Amino acid sequence: MEIRAYLKDFGLSSKEIEVYLALLNGGAQPVRKIAADTGVNRGTTYDILKSLIAQGLVSYYHKKTHQYFIAEDPEKLTDAITQKERQLTALRGKLESFIPELKSLFQKTGDKPVVRFYEGVAGVRMVLADVLDACEAAKEGYCVYSSADVRPYLHAAYPRFTEERIQRGIEVKVIAIGEGGQLKGLDARRWLTKEKKVEAPTYTLIYRGKVALVSVNDAKEPYGMIIEDAGIAATQRFIFEWIWGQLEVEDQKSKVKS
Repeated sequence: MEIRAYLKDFGLSSKEIEVYLALLNGGAQPVRKIAADTGVNRGTTYDILKSLIAQGLVSYYHKKTHQYFIAEDPEKLTDAITQKERQLTALRGKLESFIPELKSLFQKTGDKPVVRFYEGVAGVRMVLADVLDACEAAKEGYCVYSSADVRPYLHAAYPRFTEERIQRGIEVKVIAIGEGGQLKGLDARRWLTKEKKVEAPTYTLIYRGKVALVSVNDAKEPYGMIIEDAGIAATQRFIFEWIWGQLEVEDQKSKVKS
């Protein structure tokens, strides 16, 4: 089981693994026997053998009227990985030279809103990482409508989010919806309501030219989206700041009454 898992991580398909292991165990064999032993049809077996030969894992020779295939020494796996590393290094060098051109194409989408969807816990983490990266690069803070219902999903996706935010020196204003939430550092918080049961199924973050939304589907699986549009972000920030100001007035009224 561990051998198959390793070969899968190496990059072999399930059928390639079966053919390769059959050759390791059985020695030199013609295609007909390999196909019979693995249950893979002969045409596919030929294609797999070509792939394994190209990777340096299998070789062949002719004996009388038959072609026999044989596995190379397993040390060839290490050689193949080294070769892949060289190819990736070369590819990285070429890619870096094209990054400026690719970025120019990417930035041309600025004339219309761009919406990106992210699924699951990993997707939500990507959304939160974008908030931190964008705010740190712009040296700006961000605003949040913090829903008590969704908050636990964010903590699960990015447990050290608040610590990293503080380490990067990013300030945040929070309008909390529902009970809970407390100051942690470089943050200010006001409550829209502290009621326990509030129907607010979306957590909203407003930051540098973007609005990020995190919610939960009917199966209780989190997902997120990022709307990239300066106008939409500016409008949402304006509304947020107006509500923030109104909550300050309400706080002052409460203090006077008390």
